[in-house]
Formats: sequence, structure tokens, C-alpha cells
Amino acid sequence: MVINNLKKLTFIVNIAILLMVFGLMAFFYVIKAAFLVYFSIPTALIYVIGFFLISKNKLYEYVVMVYFWLTLYMSVTTICLGYDYGFHLYGLSMIPIIFYSTYMGRELNTRHINPIPMSFIIVACYLVATLIPYYRGPVYTSETGASTLFWIVNSLIVFSFLIFYTNLMIKGIVYSEDKLKKLAMEDNLTGLYNRHYMVSQLETASGKSSDYYVAMVDIDDFKKINDIYGHNAGDYILKTIAETMKTICDSSLVSRWGGEEFLVLGYDKDEALDKMEQVRRSISEKEFIFESNKIKTSVTIGIAARDEEESIDKWVQAADDRLYEGKNSGKNKVVYRT
Repeated sequence: MVINNLKKLTFIVNIAILLMVFGLMAFFYVIKAAFLVYFSIPTALIYVIGFFLISKNKLYEYVVMVYFWLTLYMSVTTICLGYDYGFHLYGLSMIPIIFYSTYMGRELNTRHINPIPMSFIIVACYLVATLIPYYRGPVYTSETGASTLFWIVNSLIVFSFLIFYTNLMIKGIVYSEDKLKKLAMEDNLTGLYNRHYMVSQLETASGKSSDYYVAMVDIDDFKKINDIYGHNAGDYILKTIAETMKTICDSSLVSRWGGEEFLVLGYDKDEALDKMEQVRRSISEKEFIFESNKIKTSVTIGIAARDEEESIDKWVQAADDRLYEGKNSGKNKVVYRT
């Protein structure tokens, strides 16, 4: 999905640049800058080739080709027309954009340009292209007074590119940070919160209302399911039970505590027994179907209300003790310590 979006973006940018090339070609013809008119032909061809490279997912080759030619184009137009037209400004936009391209290449695990040497090449070309007309004057001069207009237009284009790609960079960074936070918070298999995140929430809850409760949920005879039906079936059971718990305990925090154990952090101890009984009943009545196999299972649940005098470890241990009371007295039941 990301690579397709990147291809679409690159395709749109390529169209925009190609249209600019044709527009500039017409302007060069008007001011009788013959060399630049002819130079626009291979320039247009570069972006036509670009469409082919984009369609073949050769984005690395596209970036290398475009950056080489943009640097050359910036240099040639600045030497020929002078820096009054603002073509040298494109060098300023190229450097942050190449860093963005490198960032995306790393994110997508694809080939990418080393931005440091490329940036130095752009800076060197920028200096040469601006110093030559400064000391020798431009190759072409025009009496049309278009230089100010072109300076404004080129400045607006450069700033537009800078704003656009900087915005993309920020969005990419925020997306990556959110993804890392999600990985740090969630269990990969079930999509529930993981133990590390739940511990942090228990620490937060420990200093608040005494109405909190925790419920330790354990799948009964889970090892037998793995032994008989295989670990893929076990994973299916875990994910399905996780979805059931998320649906029923929608106002609580649900985590995978470890293995076949789940921990629920609820905010109203008065509803704890009814809520967990609903979980137990829903799972015991459900018929799990995996690869044409009908699997029945159940859960045993231990609940402990918050005691302000005890530590988090003892609070969770209290729920775990109730869980094993249930395990040792027949399973498929809810045991509650008020």
C-alpha cells in the first residue's frame, strides 16, 4: 500500500515537472535562448523515461536520474540566464527532498541514495552556476522584464516543494513513532495490550479510586488444544478469545499477560462479577471452528478488587490465587475476592 501511494505521488510530481519543462521551453523560445530550447528536448525525454521507471517500480533509478538532471538543469539555466531568474533556487529545495527520498527508501527497505555526497554535489554545482554569471554575466539577456516574474514564480515553486515535502517528512516521522508506540504497547498475535503496557496502567490505577479491579483469565486445557490440533489452532483460539474479551470488556483494559493468560483492568468492581461471568459464558458456549475442526474450550477467571494497602504485585497475585482456586475446583468458573 505504501509503495503504491509513493508511486502515485512520484507520478504526479513527474507530470508537474514535465509540464513545467514544456512551459519553460516556450519561454526560452520567446526570449531567443536557442540553446535552452534545444536543451529542453532531452530534459523532457528524461521525464518521459521517468514514467517508464515509475511503472516498473524502479524508484531508485528514477530518483538518481532525476536528481542528476535537475542539478544539471539548474546549473545550465542559471549560467545561461543568470541568477536573476531564480533557477538556482531549485538547488535549495533539492537537498531536503533527497533526504526525504532517503528516509522513504529506508522505511520501505529499498535502495536509496546517500544524501550527504549528493548534497555536496548540489552545493558545488549551485556555487559554480551562480559564480559564473556573477563574474562573466549571463549568456542570454532579455529586455522583456520577465526576470522578476520568473524569480517570483520559481521562488513560489521552490517554497511549495519545501512545504510539501517537509509536511510529508513530518507525517512519515509521526507515523513511524505511532507504529513504534503501538509495537511497544500491543501483543503482536492478539492485538491486545501487552504485559509491559498493562503494568504501567496498573501503576497509574494504584494511586486512584479503590473501585478498580483486575481479572486474571486463563484458557482451560490450552496445552491439549495445541497437542491435538496444532499451534496454529492454538493461535486461532487465542485471537478469537481476545476479540470476544475486547467486545465484552469494551470499557476496560484487556491485555495478554503471557501464554494463554489474559489480564483485565476494570474501573467498577460492582460490575466485575457480571462482566467476567459474561466472558466465561460466551467462551464456553462458543464453538470454535478451525480447518473444519470443531473445538470447545472454556476459561477460568479470578477477580480481585483493589485494596489500597497492597502493592500491584500482590493485587495481581490475589487475582491469580482466585484463578487457581477455580482451576482446582473444576475449571470453567469465575472466583471473586471482594
